[in-house]
Amino acid sequence: MEPPLPRPAFWRSFEMFSGLPAEALAALAASARRHCWQPGEVLFQRGEPGEWMLALADGRVKLTLLTPQGRELILRHAEAGDTLGEFALIDGEPRSADATAVAPTEGWLLERARFAELAEAHPALGMAAARYFCRRLRETTDQLEGIALYQLEARLARFLLFTLHQIHGEAPPPEAPLRLEISQTELAAVLGASRPKVNRALMALQAAGALSRDGGVWHCRTAALALLAEPEG
Repeated sequence: MEPPLPRPAFWRSFEMFSGLPAEALAALAASARRHCWQPGEVLFQRGEPGEWMLALADGRVKLTLLTPQGRELILRHAEAGDTLGEFALIDGEPRSADATAVAPTEGWLLERARFAELAEAHPALGMAAARYFCRRLRETTDQLEGIALYQLEARLARFLLFTLHQIHGEAPPPEAPLRLEISQTELAAVLGASRPKVNRALMALQAAGALSRDGGVWHCRTAALALLAEPEG
C-alpha cells in the first residue's frame, strides 16, 4: 500500500513554504513523491543535474565536498525539517555538493518541472521561494563578512551562533549543547584559518566563559558568544 501523501501542515513546517495559503500548500502536497534511503546511500553527487528538491521527513543527510587533497569536507548535516537542493527548483544547475544518508532517511521530492507549473498556478509559491532565497543570500553575505572583517575569535563565535540558530531558530536557549560534526581541520577551512589558530580561538572562547567542553559536546553560552561575535572597536 502506498503511504499517504504528506498533509499541507507538513509543508508549512518548512521555512520556504511557511507563509503559503492553504490552496498552494494543498497543491504542493499533492505534487510530491516519497523516497527512502539507507545509511551510506547517495542522494546526489556534485556535478549531477539538479532536477528536484527534498523535504526531509526523517533521518539525517550529510552534505560534503571533496578537497583537491582527497579529504571529505563536511559542510553540514540536514535532518527532519530541513530542505535540500532548493536552488535546483529555480536554476536547474548542477549540484554543488554531495549528499549522503547517514541514517535511515525519508523525504518527499518535488521536481523542478512540477514546481514551475505550481508557481504559475499559485503565484504565492514563487514569491515564497524568492523571499526564502533572499534570506539565504543575506545569511551567506553575513558569513562572508565574518571571514573578511572579523578577528578569528569573533568569526568562530559567529559560526557557533549561526549553527545554534539553524538548530533552535531565532531564540536559542541561554546554554545550548552543540555537537560539531566537523573536525578542527574542517572548521579551519570554513573559517579561513589554520587548524592551530582555530584551536587557540576555541581555547580563548573557553577562557572567556562562552564555551565549555564535555567529551564531544560543546556547551555554548549564547549571551557570551553574542558579545564575542560583535567586538567593540
